[in-house]
This record gives sequence, structure tokens and C-alpha cells, in this order.
Amino acid sequence: MSEKVNLHVGSIEEMGKRFVGAWNQLKQGKKIRETHLTFFNLEAMMTTLSPKRLALLKHVHQHPAHTIAALAKTLGRDYKRVHDDVSALAHAGLIIRDEDGIRAPYDSVQATVSLDA
Repeated sequence: MSEKVNLHVGSIEEMGKRFVGAWNQLKQGKKIRETHLTFFNLEAMMTTLSPKRLALLKHVHQHPAHTIAALAKTLGRDYKRVHDDVSALAHAGLIIRDEDGIRAPYDSVQATVSLDA
């Protein structure tokens, strides 16, 4: 099964509606297998998913790394910049960094931008 993360640019109210909808489905006994991340403006989403960070995310998905140093070496990039990128992507919930290393659990990222936000 493919794991997908849904990115949204929207308001806290829209985020709350998704939460309430999922809660109601759970109360009805339905299983929820969705992951949603909300950015409150397009600039934040575009900064988090810059071209370099998106390339790093794709690479880590296909080739999990044990350390940032190993990842930087493989990518041929500066350690500090890779560290900053991994930290930003981990903070957003797109990369997992733990005792097992650095990995990207999602097969795809789908973005939705609300015109009402």
C-alpha cells in the first residue's frame, strides 16, 4: 500500500474541520489512514519544500541514511546545509530522524492550496 502525505495551505479553521471529520469517522468505527500537514501560508510550504529539500526528501525515501554526514557525502553537499534541510523536513513531519537513522516514510506528497485562506 502506498503511503501518502497530504499537504495543505489553509487556515486553522480548515485544519480543524479535517480533524473533526476524521474524529467523526472514527466514532462511526471507520479506520482513518490519512496523514495531513497544514501550512498557514504558501511561502512556508514553498520554503519547506524548496527544490533542494524536495530532492533530499526523494533521495532519503529511496536511500535512508544512517547519519547526516553520510547523507551530505552521498549528495555531495555541505554538511551544515544538509543538516538544516533535514531539520526543517523533520520539523514539518516529512522526514523521520531517530536511532535507526534518517528516512522519509511517504511514497508521495500531494499539495492543496486553499484560495479562501
